Amino acid sequence: MKGFILVNAYTQSEHELNQPRRLCKELGGLGVPCEIVRNEAPACIAEGVRHFGEGYDFCVYLDKDKYASRLLEKAGMRLFNRADAVEACDDKMRTHIALAGKVPMPETLAAPLCYTDGVPVSEAVLARAEALLGYPVVVKECYGSLGKGVYLARSRAELREIAAELQKRPHLFQRFVGESAGRDLRVIAIGGKAVAAMHRTSQGDFRSNAELGGRGEAAPLDASAKDIAERAAAALRLDYCGVDLLYGREGYLLCEVNSNAFFGTFERVTGVNVARLYAEHILRTMRERTSGASA
Repeated sequence: MKGFILVNAYTQSEHELNQPRRLCKELGGLGVPCEIVRNEAPACIAEGVRHFGEGYDFCVYLDKDKYASRLLEKAGMRLFNRADAVEACDDKMRTHIALAGKVPMPETLAAPLCYTDGVPVSEAVLARAEALLGYPVVVKECYGSLGKGVYLARSRAELREIAAELQKRPHLFQRFVGESAGRDLRVIAIGGKAVAAMHRTSQGDFRSNAELGGRGEAAPLDASAKDIAERAAAALRLDYCGVDLLYGREGYLLCEVNSNAFFGTFERVTGVNVARLYAEHILRTMRERTSGASA
């Protein structure tokens, strides 16, 4: 068995490359040769679809390019995570739609897109967001990670200004959970099972991302957090994910699900070998897939 880990064609950050390197090492330790490959057009349409990774049995997909993932799957490659799962997590509104009624979440409203230049923001939309969510209200770009593209509006004037800036980009409005300002709980789930939790806090920002100065520390994985994370992972059919939970007044609320959640800080503060657990899940899945195909 042999696999490759696909990363973005332009990734340069050592922080981002830690993840594929750790996974490569742990897969190798389990006797599975693996290498890191950049997303440089790994598949094409030619008499159907074919990929250029001959000799590989699986791909750990650490990019968000929905075309490459779809092409690889159409060519028969097993992806970790699957294309559907990555796309559902990459679009925050799609995540909330998929999980609606399945896990507790803050009230959320999709913002309509504008396709015309010079048109003012709809006051009716702002009024609806205001009435449903109150102030302050969180405004998020649907595509974005590491805490980028997330804003807080404290008045109609601020909401109008942010909405005008995002008018041609997919975004959403969401109730601000004041009890969780600057703090959340990151739960890692592998193979549908929550393995550990990390409490994240920020002293100077309502967002708790480590990339924005947040600090992580190991936290107990209680039954409620475990249940929500596992239900989210199952609903989205994720092999691996980081589930971010807010501390609501009446319990946890799901904030986001990240299909390619970085685990460097998580491993350091919890002592859990996330890369090893993920590698074992990949190997177990592929063995089951092979035995099923030969049965």
